[in-house]
Amino acid sequence: MNAVSSLGALMLDIKGKSLTSIEKDLLQRDSTGGLILFSRNYESPSQLRELVASIRDIKRDILIAVDQEGGRVQRFREGFVRLPSLGSIGKLYSDKPQLAESLSKISAWIMASELISYDIDLSFAPVIDIQNMSSEVIGDRSFSSSPEVVVRLAKSYISGLREAGMSACGKHYPGHGTVHADSHFELPVDVRPWEEIRDSDFSIFAQLIEFLDGIMPAHVLYPSVDEFTAGFSEVWIKDKLRGELQFKGVVFSDDLTMAAAKAIPAPVDRAKRALAAGCDMVLVCNDQESAGEIANWLESESIVKNVNMQAVRAKPSRKIHNLFEQELWNSRVQTIRSYFED
Repeated sequence: MNAVSSLGALMLDIKGKSLTSIEKDLLQRDSTGGLILFSRNYESPSQLRELVASIRDIKRDILIAVDQEGGRVQRFREGFVRLPSLGSIGKLYSDKPQLAESLSKISAWIMASELISYDIDLSFAPVIDIQNMSSEVIGDRSFSSSPEVVVRLAKSYISGLREAGMSACGKHYPGHGTVHADSHFELPVDVRPWEEIRDSDFSIFAQLIEFLDGIMPAHVLYPSVDEFTAGFSEVWIKDKLRGELQFKGVVFSDDLTMAAAKAIPAPVDRAKRALAAGCDMVLVCNDQESAGEIANWLESESIVKNVNMQAVRAKPSRKIHNLFEQELWNSRVQTIRSYFED
């Protein structure tokens, strides 16, 4: 891919398996810097290649992302390697820690190598929340209920991403796993005192900060720290993440159309708040009208090239045109299948 210094601040989505004329127009906008793909955009490997090529034809340097975590959150399935959930890797840690670390690295390498071979830059991974099975949205998407185990397995996972040439984007800062509610459908509130959050969930991000190229804040309210949810909070992003932890990478908002984000009613006001809090790129999904409104506002304010995306752009470490014929690929896929496929 050609290197660019910066991209527009808006990441949007598309409705189907090919681009509509409206979507082509949106992708051409100066304010559009990213595109996230979902299961509805995928039919087959050949269709995905054609779709990504058509996107690149419109805007070569756009950042293309997906949630390809593994387990129940894997957007591309048929024709792709079935990836284990992070929680299933974490279950092996207590008895076989070295095996768990190895499988974490291999799983991440497979995921990243496969996506990069389709010219996709980034998976929003790993999930580094604390695992709490009462959480409706996190659960086995996270490695463990132990911060120490999360850190160890996340380091292995990130090393696998980097070996393939993909950056790591940790989510959901400063920790979504302890609250029961799902921020897609309601506003979760974490009532714990700051000291408790600092010593548990937040400590994971603190220990991994030097290994992360991107971070996605949670749409969770922590009233002991700030009146705004983390993704809208200058305290969480500017003061604690940028200031205290000295994070230099890219901050992506979580989707601004999620129910938890709608505590701020107007879509443009959500984007304003997220960017003012310190987010670099705002995600607007499943709402093309709102994406258009936010694009209009960004361009009216000349906020069209405000973030350097080179830190999270894919940098393939191997020749990938024949990835699926390579011995390393076949060996690692067989390893994952031997442990996690029935």
